[in-house]
Amino acid sequence: MPRRKGSADLLEDRRKRALALLDSGYSLNEVGRRIGCHASSVMRWRDARRRGGDQGLRVRCSPGRPLKLGLAKRKRLVNLLLQGPIAQGYRNNLWTTARIAAVIQQEFGVQYHRDHVGRLMHRLRWSPQKPERRALERKEQAIERWKQKDWLRIKKRCSAGRPFSLRR
Repeated sequence: MPRRKGSADLLEDRRKRALALLDSGYSLNEVGRRIGCHASSVMRWRDARRRGGDQGLRVRCSPGRPLKLGLAKRKRLVNLLLQGPIAQGYRNNLWTTARIAAVIQQEFGVQYHRDHVGRLMHRLRWSPQKPERRALERKEQAIERWKQKDWLRIKKRCSAGRPFSLRR
C-alpha cells in the first residue's frame, strides 16, 4: 500500500489512532485492517513510539538533497529566461540546457550539469521545443495561395460525404 496523502497532522493523527487501538488490545493485523494499512506499518509506528515517544510518531520531511535554487531564485531564473538568450549575450534566440546552466552559474553561483537543467526546467513547467526551420526566401503569401487553390485541385476527393484522402 502506498503512503496515504494528507497533511503531516492527518498522518500523525492516523498513527496515534492506530497505536491507541493497539494499546486497547487489538492485534497488529486488526489495527492495520481498521486503519487501512499494513500490520508492518503499525509495528514500525509502535517501535518508533518506544524509541522516541510521541516525537517518534512525527512526520518528517522527505529525504533527499535540498534544492540548489530556492523559490525566489527560481522565479528570478524564469524572468531571466523570459528575456531571451540574446539579452544574455548569445547570438541566436535559442535556449539550450548548456546555456541555461551557464546563466545559472553566472547569476547565482550554483553549478548545474546540463542534463539536470532539463529536470529543473520540467519542474518550472517549461517544455523542450525546437524552432521551426524555414528558408529566408520563404514567401508566406504564395504558400497560402497555393494551399487554397492548387492543393485543393490536386487532392483527390472520395465519394460524397467522406473525408478527403490521398492515394498512396
